[in-house]
Amino acid sequence: MANGKRKINVNKRIWAVVKGLLVYVLIALAALIFFYQVSGGPQTAGNEVPISQIINQTREGKIQKISLEGDKVIAEVKDADQKLISRKEAGESIYKILESSGVDPKSVTIEVRDLSIQQAWIGIISAILPILLLVGLMFLLFRNAREGAQGIFSFAQSRARLFTKDAPQIKFANVAGAEEAKRELSEVVEFLKTPDKFKALGARIPKGVLMVGPAGTGKTLLSRAVAGEAGVPFYSIAGSEFMEMLVGVGASRVRDMFAQAKKAAPSIIFIDEVESIGRQRGMGFSGGHDEREQTLNQILVEMDGFTPNDHVIVLAATNRPDLLDAALIRPGRFDRRVVLGLPDLVERKAIIELHMKGKPFTKDVSTEKLARRTVGFSGADLANMLNEAAILAAREGKTAIDNKDLEEAATKEKLGPQRKRMQSEKDRKLAAYHEAGHAIVGHFLKNVDPVHRISIVSRGMSGGHTLFPPTEDRSNESRSRLLEQITAALGGQAAEDLIFKDISTGAASDIEVATNIARSMVTQYGMSLLGPINAHPRPLFGIWRGMEEGSEVSPKMHDAIDLEVKRIMDGCYKAAQTLLKKHRAKLDQVAKTLLEKETLEAEEFEKIVGKKKT
Repeated sequence: MANGKRKINVNKRIWAVVKGLLVYVLIALAALIFFYQVSGGPQTAGNEVPISQIINQTREGKIQKISLEGDKVIAEVKDADQKLISRKEAGESIYKILESSGVDPKSVTIEVRDLSIQQAWIGIISAILPILLLVGLMFLLFRNAREGAQGIFSFAQSRARLFTKDAPQIKFANVAGAEEAKRELSEVVEFLKTPDKFKALGARIPKGVLMVGPAGTGKTLLSRAVAGEAGVPFYSIAGSEFMEMLVGVGASRVRDMFAQAKKAAPSIIFIDEVESIGRQRGMGFSGGHDEREQTLNQILVEMDGFTPNDHVIVLAATNRPDLLDAALIRPGRFDRRVVLGLPDLVERKAIIELHMKGKPFTKDVSTEKLARRTVGFSGADLANMLNEAAILAAREGKTAIDNKDLEEAATKEKLGPQRKRMQSEKDRKLAAYHEAGHAIVGHFLKNVDPVHRISIVSRGMSGGHTLFPPTEDRSNESRSRLLEQITAALGGQAAEDLIFKDISTGAASDIEVATNIARSMVTQYGMSLLGPINAHPRPLFGIWRGMEEGSEVSPKMHDAIDLEVKRIMDGCYKAAQTLLKKHRAKLDQVAKTLLEKETLEAEEFEKIVGKKKT
């Protein structure tokens, strides 16, 4: 099928070239004939003079030869590289003209050139060429109109890209981590390869598999691995590619895509970002005839309708499963849900080792240490981090990637590149105490992870950063740990208040993070004096709205929530101030060192404040 499409494309290119050449040839012929008829025939280099001048010079013996081309008279002057051109009356003989002027015709050589055949061809071409031009123009117009009509009808054709066995294949071995997901999907491969094995036991082949997970966790990569392992035609399309301005186009493309997949069965259809067309119906503002809803209705029918859909499995990927319509994710359509989370320690190590292949590293680089450093990184983050480390090493002319390159790449991945901007001493001192405040407060809190790095070098929108990367993978958070996270986040502003008796706008993002944690503790987790209630706003029309509109919370409860959030924030801020006052000398020392070095690693920080107590 792919070869057939390639031949069609080549033929179209050849026809386009031929069509262009034909147009240019016709235009050139028309211009040639027009020029010939206007000029009266082929031109000869010379001077246009009256016929009497040629006669006088012939009488004086200055003309060597006279040539006749129809009514054109060309006289060659003796002893000079010059030709005189004139015209005689139509039907007049040059001999009679010379004799009537008293010139002997025998005194000069007279040559008559026969142009009758040439003029006959010119007449024929000049008569036929307008007809040819008209026919060619009509042909081009009709062909373009037919192609335009086909282009309009092609709106309804599927935009899915077909990958066959000839395309580069990805196997499960090329995907590191996600072992549970690979086990689930390996059964899909078996269904496609040996369907009779399952039918013999009465098992039904699943209609669809929905892969759910955050961005960068490998949903698309795993779907390509399924196609590579199964060795069947693989149709890939994004959810947004179904939608067009024309009404009904999306549903028509769905029909066409499933028709192609059924012809090539067993086959796989992969729909990426399925939430763009699979959102809950009735949540739009265009009524029941919304184009997106009609597209979704057609997908529902194709996956589980009256027409059997055997041996065609639909894979879909999304990071917003909460937005999908209930009819789409029910059994009989998407029978399986494969959840892909952020990789754990073992999976991160496997992903790092996979992407380290083909890159030189120094001997002191430890994949175990790097995997522990990158808690919370997705597979895409890890791949990009190793690529950035290779770029940094090449930029500095190194022959191998070292730990410094990896640390810089990991920091850049999360916070952005360094920004070497000019700062006043006052701003640098403010940033130093702000970051030292975060570090000191976090260090002396039991449930906060150890400080990994402190820096006053600008990255992204921040003037500095203090990193507390998790030392282990956690699936839950305790109330005491959340409170200490808020306290550590407010440590920067508390340090500014303590040292300068003033505060700056640099704590805006810290306050935002702390407030979000505090509000979640009150409205979702039941970790406040209000008790176990859920007052979290619900999505309205697929959009997060205000608390009053999105949830059934009374104004009185709303006020109580705000007061409780403020109580938590105030308590954590006072706790941060108390710790900083208690360890004021260490705060000053850390800030002073930051002003000298700009960046402190964990070992250098612990030399100043001591080991963290756990």
